[in-house]
This record gives sequence, structure tokens and C-alpha cells, in this order.
Amino acid sequence: MTQRTDQVASTLQRATQDILSRGLADPRVQGIVTVTRVDVSADLANATLFCTIIPRKHEEISMHGLNAASRWIRRQVADKVKFRRMPKFSFKTDQQLLRQQEVLASIAEAKQEDEKKENRKKMKDN
Repeated sequence: MTQRTDQVASTLQRATQDILSRGLADPRVQGIVTVTRVDVSADLANATLFCTIIPRKHEEISMHGLNAASRWIRRQVADKVKFRRMPKFSFKTDQQLLRQQEVLASIAEAKQEDEKKENRKKMKDN
């Protein structure tokens, strides 16, 4: 990414998060919606906004609601920031955070198993 696309992505992330924190009228969007990162195309025509939704049980239906409201959200963001050309928005679930969470859980589980083995070994030695 270039410096310009990084700047646009950062500005869009802050403005979109501000709009979403106020809430949407769409009843499908439930829970806490957080924009974790934004990928902007090189020509600044498209922006993919990666979101996490808590609780996870509302994730699928909330993503449908966000994609349905993407034009309205885009218009609200356009009122906040002044770009010559506002990118088109598409919302996706941020899978990176889920993978990170799974990896950290696996590491914690392995650490617990190692500690159990170590404790058993100490018990046998005594």
C-alpha cells in the first residue's frame, strides 16, 4: 500500500467507526460493531472494511445489515470527510482476529499441558 492509500484507509476507519458507534436504524445490526481495518484499492475506488461483531451469534445477520446499509454509511462518511472521490464500501468479517484468538488459545492449552507434565514428573521424582 502507498502512503496515500494508508491515509485514506485510516481516515475511513475512524469516520466509519464514529458513524457505527452511534448505531444504525437497521434492526439486523445488533451487538457491538468494530471496524478493525480497512483495505483501499490502489485507485481509491473501493474500500473493504473488516469488522468484528460482539457477540458472535449476531455476526452473520449484522454483516447482512451492514452491507445493505453500506450506501447510507458511505454517504454519512462522505459528509464527515472531504475526498474528491469516496470509495465504495463493502463489509467483511475480520477472520484474522479469529485466527489469532485460536492460535493464542492453542498456545495457552499447550502451556497448561506442559505444566501438567512437569508437575507429574516432579511428583514421580519425589
